[in-house]
Amino acid sequence: MSENQENREPIIICDEVHKWYGNFHALRGVSMEVRKGEVIVIFGPSGSGKSTFIRTLNRLEEHQRGRIVVDGIELSHDIRNIEAIRSEVGMVFQQFNLFPHLTVAQNIMLAPLWVRKWRKDKAEQIVVQLLERVGIPEQAHKYPGQLSGGQQQRVAIARALAMQPKIMLFDEPTSALDPEMIKEVLDVMVGLAKSGMTMLVVTHEMGFARAVADRMFFFDQGQIVESGTPEEIFKSPKEDRTKLFLSQILSH
Repeated sequence: MSENQENREPIIICDEVHKWYGNFHALRGVSMEVRKGEVIVIFGPSGSGKSTFIRTLNRLEEHQRGRIVVDGIELSHDIRNIEAIRSEVGMVFQQFNLFPHLTVAQNIMLAPLWVRKWRKDKAEQIVVQLLERVGIPEQAHKYPGQLSGGQQQRVAIARALAMQPKIMLFDEPTSALDPEMIKEVLDVMVGLAKSGMTMLVVTHEMGFARAVADRMFFFDQGQIVESGTPEEIFKSPKEDRTKLFLSQILSH
């Protein structure tokens, strides 16, 4: 983390966050602060609570104990707070979730027109800029079914960026992709990280983590087992569980 980032106010504060599904204790007292412009990578085995945690940040999952504050707004049952946070937080999922009956351009324009109430000409300009940014300017008038998985995921990133969010959440954005398409999506994410976007990324892509993460958090059984800079995590992990997990994924 640069000195500049260390002096910034946290844009996300999670304090002792708990989540249950019935009797299953999915998140067990997760605490984390993220500063503006930081890139956070969250990793760990399946079922460790990574996706659940990231989904609590925009209330796709409700936490039952602890507090979550995003950009100065506390997440509560107040629907206005939830809507205010969702308008500032973009999210990219494992599955692309594009509307198949809308063109790429229409998918991207939908939220700005409805939620931000932009004029159509402004939204159309943004579409052109964003498709350029994700490297597929020629695909605007195609339908999602005509695109490769990597292209669809890049459209999903452009769609999330169209709302001009302050924070971007990525939930295993490359895990549904064929290997040759992973790099094109990661390249877009690297560009985004370098532009100063605050990002939380759940991923097993350790090369990406090494290249752009400011800090990494290792989750296991609903808890943060260890956190540190990529250098600390890769070169001298302290916890046995972290060492074991890294040895398993880095040997592939």
